[in-house]
Amino acid sequence: MQNDWMKDEALKDIEPYKLEFLQALVFESSNLRKEQLMPFLMAVMKRGKEKNVSFSDEEITKIVNVIRKYASPEEIAKIEKIMSMRPRK
Repeated sequence: MQNDWMKDEALKDIEPYKLEFLQALVFESSNLRKEQLMPFLMAVMKRGKEKNVSFSDEEITKIVNVIRKYASPEEIAKIEKIMSMRPRK
């Protein structure tokens, strides 16, 4: 998946630096094995806090919906796995 998803009209209200942060994560995580994913996500959360990057539930929903439109079946499976680890409110 390239960065075409970042240009989707549905994401126009989300700050570009947030989308760039996510795009970097996609590339960094693309070659990780299953057992490496959780430590990677924990490090990403820490990095996000340090850089004051946070996403509202609405932003997350918009981003995930857009990424699904552009993603391969393998990428969609990875997204679903990550979303299942997300705490529910």
